[in-house]
Amino acid sequence: MQNKGIVICTAVLLTLASIFYLSFSVATHYYDSEAAKLKDPIAQQDYKDSVKYLGIYSYQKCLETQIGLGLDLKGGMNVILEISVPDVVETLADHKTDAAFTKSMKEARTEEETSQKDFISLFVNAYKKNAPGHRLAEIFATQQLQGKVSPQSTDAEVEKVLRSEVQSAIDNSFNVVRTRIDKFGVVQPNIQKLEGQTGRIMVEMPGIKEPERMRKLLQGSANLEFWETYNAEEIIPYLQQLDSRLANGGAEADTTKADTAKVATQDAAAKAVKKAAPQFTLKEKSGKTNITESSNAQMEAAKKLHPLLAMLQTTGQNSLALVGYASVRDTAAINKIIYSPLAKQILPSDVKLLWSAKPADGIQAKNIYELYALKITSTSGRAPLEGDVVTDASDQFNHLTGAPEVSMTMNSEGARRWAALTKANVGKAIAIVLDDVVYSAPRVNGEIDGGQSSISGNFTIEDTKDLANTLKSGRMPAPARIVQEEVVGPTLGAASIQQGIVSFVIAFVLLIFYMLAMYNIIPGMIANCALIINVFFTLGILTSFQAALTMSGIAGMVLSLGTAVDANVLIYERIKEELRSGKQMKQAVSAGYGNAFSAIFDSNLTSLITGVILYMFGTGPIQGFATTWIIGIVCSFFSAVYLTRLVYEYKLNHDSWMHLKFWTPISENLMQGTNYKFMSAYKTTFVIAAAAIVLFCGSFVVRGLARSIDFTGGRNYVVQFEKSTEPEQVREVLGHIFPGCTSSALSLGTDNKTIRISTNYKIESNSPTVDDEAETMLYNGLKKAGMVSQKSVDDFKNPDVRQGGSIISSSKVGPSVAKDVTNGAIISVLIALLAIFLYIFVRFRNIAFSVGSTVALALDAITVIGLFSLLQGVLPFSLEVDQTFIGAVLTVIGYSINDKVVVFDRIRENLKLHPKQDIQNLFNDSINQTLARTINTSFSTLIVLLVILFLGGKSIQPFAFAMTMGVVFGTLSSIFIASPIAFLVMGRTIRKEEALEVAESK
Repeated sequence: MQNKGIVICTAVLLTLASIFYLSFSVATHYYDSEAAKLKDPIAQQDYKDSVKYLGIYSYQKCLETQIGLGLDLKGGMNVILEISVPDVVETLADHKTDAAFTKSMKEARTEEETSQKDFISLFVNAYKKNAPGHRLAEIFATQQLQGKVSPQSTDAEVEKVLRSEVQSAIDNSFNVVRTRIDKFGVVQPNIQKLEGQTGRIMVEMPGIKEPERMRKLLQGSANLEFWETYNAEEIIPYLQQLDSRLANGGAEADTTKADTAKVATQDAAAKAVKKAAPQFTLKEKSGKTNITESSNAQMEAAKKLHPLLAMLQTTGQNSLALVGYASVRDTAAINKIIYSPLAKQILPSDVKLLWSAKPADGIQAKNIYELYALKITSTSGRAPLEGDVVTDASDQFNHLTGAPEVSMTMNSEGARRWAALTKANVGKAIAIVLDDVVYSAPRVNGEIDGGQSSISGNFTIEDTKDLANTLKSGRMPAPARIVQEEVVGPTLGAASIQQGIVSFVIAFVLLIFYMLAMYNIIPGMIANCALIINVFFTLGILTSFQAALTMSGIAGMVLSLGTAVDANVLIYERIKEELRSGKQMKQAVSAGYGNAFSAIFDSNLTSLITGVILYMFGTGPIQGFATTWIIGIVCSFFSAVYLTRLVYEYKLNHDSWMHLKFWTPISENLMQGTNYKFMSAYKTTFVIAAAAIVLFCGSFVVRGLARSIDFTGGRNYVVQFEKSTEPEQVREVLGHIFPGCTSSALSLGTDNKTIRISTNYKIESNSPTVDDEAETMLYNGLKKAGMVSQKSVDDFKNPDVRQGGSIISSSKVGPSVAKDVTNGAIISVLIALLAIFLYIFVRFRNIAFSVGSTVALALDAITVIGLFSLLQGVLPFSLEVDQTFIGAVLTVIGYSINDKVVVFDRIRENLKLHPKQDIQNLFNDSINQTLARTINTSFSTLIVLLVILFLGGKSIQPFAFAMTMGVVFGTLSSIFIASPIAFLVMGRTIRKEEALEVAESK
């Protein structure tokens, strides 16, 4: 073997690097165990702070460098954030109200839902259609784009600037998100911009136990504003008038006219107004507000008389900007009223009503929010002072009350404007608003100069930490919303770790015994050592990339073991052939490695192509699988082809192993000397294949495919019940919980205690409160039906509180992501087929092989998809089509091509060796010669897949089933479909061998 020095040097460097990076995992485990011996938590932290691994690395650095565990193994949260490109464009246009602009924005937003084009292209096309003869510069020659867009700029120049500004906004958002996550303290977060998906950022946060807090942190735009306010007694009469008008069906009230409202304000406040029997009453007692809720019957009766004031309890004098209280369940209905066209007629045009960020403090009833009246003092409708003047923010405690608060420092311009604002509003309140909710509205007692101020309110320590973090990290350039989300509980993660390790160990042990049983002790152990080295290198490289190990990653590693076994089987089968042909051991080993190289290289490269496509078009679990598989393919090629050859050449050069046997009594004559007439059976196999396609197409039409939320959009909740619960019972209840929505329930496992609930409830809503709302509705509905007995919704949402039933994992996919996943799935499968077609054509220089392999691969893919349609509801696990399933189809294509490449490689070799041999016999001989390799490889891979199928856990079972079917039918299609098609495309006519043999014998 040439270049031994390079192979040895590479092996040594890979070994040292793997030892170095994997040592961090050992180190952190040791430090954790030592710290656990100390009972005092402070002493434990002091010990960890004093750690200096290798004299350089801190404990925190060790945590960040060790091999990380993904969400499905550690628990945590995975979200995809989408930065709103339309909002960026509107900001760049300075929120113009030009009719053509607003119409074009609306059309572009609508078309974006179905189009493959980006938003800017859609907007530009719409504007050119709606404003013929006008240029984009008329809209975008704003103060914000000064120096970039002028009134003379061409449309092409403006479009270029818009794209640049949008990309800049996305980059800034990425940096803001990273800063917030880092300050939150997440260990080994994975934050990346998704290529090819404009404005999307993926954030993986292992170990997160407070998803609601993280949702608010990620979606908050940090749009801090300081507003002047109205006093309550100035606004309440208008609310009373609005209530009266609504009670009269929107007719003009007799007592007060809208156009004379301002004159009569004080009189109306003083007069006795007949009030509603409110939902709750306010009583001052011991300095606390006592709220007593009314019954539902009283509430409904009150709403008829007073549609607004039955829900909104107004305040009295001396309450500054606070105009009323309302239960959280009524805020949406109140918003509908106070933002209605009728309200615009009655309420002053410069009033802005906003809710408090948190429930009111010191109130006995739960979830009562406060409504504040803000005053608009600028022509643009913007706040007089905004958060861009804040240079620093920190969480601290008030030195008088001891309550948590946020301290802010402003720049010189902000300090000047803040002083003027506070001076003009002495005795009144200034509302501090973040992302359109009021955090506090304190009374101004005097002018505040120096630019130093604080935000106080009903805060916990976590609230002030997150608020300071949000302000310090900066404002998001555009609103961000979560379009896909997955939350996994740590207990579920621990179970997945156990399942993953068990499946990996059992598969590994079975492969070791299989190789020993098939190829004898010494060859078998060398192949097994190559497998161990492959795993060691794969883990080392994964750690060096700081990639997280996931359940799908473990599956990728296990499958790469099958790829590694395939290489060893190819080499050993060739060595056996060379030994049977009479060659000596040295020559046989050299010829075996040399002749097997092209088949190994081609099969590994086609698998690599598929792995790269999986990585490019997949997200989350698919990327984790693809990453590990790609690394495993490269490592297995290096260890099987080069390292094992070094060992054999070293021993043979020292005259050892000269009489080595590469077989055992089991495998000595396995599939040797076979002479099956595969080509003559093509009509039968083609008819069977055609019948299968007809059956699968019929199933697609009649039964269809069970599409997961990856393709439809929606929410998934995996709920573990305390007692056995039938999915049909849950489905019936879901109709009442989420009326008018598409909902389903699917049992996971065989005990009927774990059920996945899916719903598309308000999936298109951008509100950050909808997630909590859906979970609360699910809890209330299941509890009412007697299916769960948790005391509170918080316990129901806690994956570690299992008694009484709980959500152990959840996920959300927005409709825009579902659309992209569907398109990406179709494109990725087509690209994989095209890439393999082109590679086979270039490699074999014959289009017949490309056509044969591609048709057979398409049939393999259709078979796997068809079986998912045909067998859904029959097998004890989900056969929903999701991203993982698409990954399985692509993996089937990548793995199945291995068989076809090996067969075609032997045909190509025999064409060169025996150019005058009958071509049909040559095809049959080539398939027979590779039959032992085909069976050995397929069987060894099936061992791995069956272990994953039965022991790998619910999340990976559909993938393992798809792969198992793919290996079985992929092997059959290599022999019975790909080769005959290649032969026919060559323009040959397949003869009936039996008739020919009879004719020759006469």
